[in-house]
Amino acid sequence: MHKFRIRRVAVDTHPENTVFLSRGNNGYGPEQFQALRKIEIGEGPRQILATLAIVDDAGLLGADEIGLGEQAFRRLGLPEGAMVDIAQATPPDSLEAVRRKIGSETLVDHEIRAIIGDVAAFRYSPMEIAAFLVACAGFMTTEETLSLTRAMAEVGNRLRWDIPMIVDKHCIGGIPGNRTSMIVVPIVAAHGLTMPKTSSRAITSPSGTADTMEVLANVDLSPDRLQAIAAAEKAVLAWGGRVNLSPADDILISVERPLRIDTFDQMVASILSKKLAVGSTHLVIDIPVGPTAKVRSQSEAIRLRKLFEYVGGRLGLVMKVILTDGAQPIGRGIGPVLEARDVMSVLRNEENACGDLRDRALMLAGHVLDFDPGLAGGQGFARARALLESGEALAAMERLIAAQGRQPVQPQLGHFAWEAPAWKDGVVTAIDCHLIARIARLAGAPMDKGAGIDLFRKVGEPARAGDALYRIHAHSEAGLAFARTLSERSSGYTLQ
Repeated sequence: MHKFRIRRVAVDTHPENTVFLSRGNNGYGPEQFQALRKIEIGEGPRQILATLAIVDDAGLLGADEIGLGEQAFRRLGLPEGAMVDIAQATPPDSLEAVRRKIGSETLVDHEIRAIIGDVAAFRYSPMEIAAFLVACAGFMTTEETLSLTRAMAEVGNRLRWDIPMIVDKHCIGGIPGNRTSMIVVPIVAAHGLTMPKTSSRAITSPSGTADTMEVLANVDLSPDRLQAIAAAEKAVLAWGGRVNLSPADDILISVERPLRIDTFDQMVASILSKKLAVGSTHLVIDIPVGPTAKVRSQSEAIRLRKLFEYVGGRLGLVMKVILTDGAQPIGRGIGPVLEARDVMSVLRNEENACGDLRDRALMLAGHVLDFDPGLAGGQGFARARALLESGEALAAMERLIAAQGRQPVQPQLGHFAWEAPAWKDGVVTAIDCHLIARIARLAGAPMDKGAGIDLFRKVGEPARAGDALYRIHAHSEAGLAFARTLSERSSGYTLQ
């Protein structure tokens, strides 16, 4: 068999493994390339599956070289220059179960485990993953959701702890500025419970917890360092992607988001698999309910709450599911730098700190602290407030920032700015969370950490014609122009 020498190619092909092969002079003819679109590559026990891309520029790769994109190179784990074999990848057997699911059949536990194992091993193409997701979106039993959650948690790393209680909280998302985790975590740590909070980077929102925390500290932590920091500081606020927790979930999400697939079943499996993988034993779930939130009615919220409780209970999690107000953004800032400003303002007990962000964080922290058997029943909120007002929560956050690695230079707010004016006198009666998030993303958030929206008016507050409703910040004229165009078409505000 012809062997190839690995060459690292600086191309980000996330989330797929992609390898590059020259079309000529390597022992394979053009007709064989058609059959080798998905290949196995490796040496001995180190093997990965990858999508093959053909290179026609003879200057990019030598005849005996195979190029590995960044993801494939990292996952294979062999040094540049190592010799590897390639072979045509056979279709995974689990695809037959996907075909049955497309036919509206119910899958059993071992079939779902096989599908998720093959997804995590990159044996599925995006088209095959999409077929599985769409089939599940059409019909899924609670037992299938339970099996999916368990299978996703078992693939990849699982963190192990030598203490009986690991607490966590999660918001299902959809509300801009809802950065409560960065306040809850230091409050809980100051109390003495262990809360290792791992979060995804934003996919469709203007910022995630990891994006906002990265304004202040390093969030790209190895599993060993993450556990060491959590052991020392009782907390961590880190990006979950580096830790490889429930990696199948990250792959599924990369296909779900462009298709806008976000069913309750897949949401529950995604969230709870990550919590199981991080080692959580006690969990608070925040479900915001509002006209432009992910969950838009009380009946939907109750159905989702019951699904969380059923699956979480079967998997041994102690859970409390809270329904909260999702009618408008939380805080004033939307985007990493602005949200970090709001968080630190609350932790510092500043006079102008966002009251809604503070109150929601205290409420959620209180529910987490109520898990502590050493705390009198119902005293969680009072304890959370005392820890915040005394400065103990701020001290815990400063220790955590130092332990994770304080950013030597903090990102600055984008200096290109434009203010959206009120078009008449009135009172703000509604803010469209989805539209405000879109405007902030067009400005460049979260990739440009200083991009976003600074809200000047919230629901119930008056405005006169010409008053600024909010200010858009961007790092480029183009980003500001994109965001301004959408805002001028529809500001996201209702005035009456």
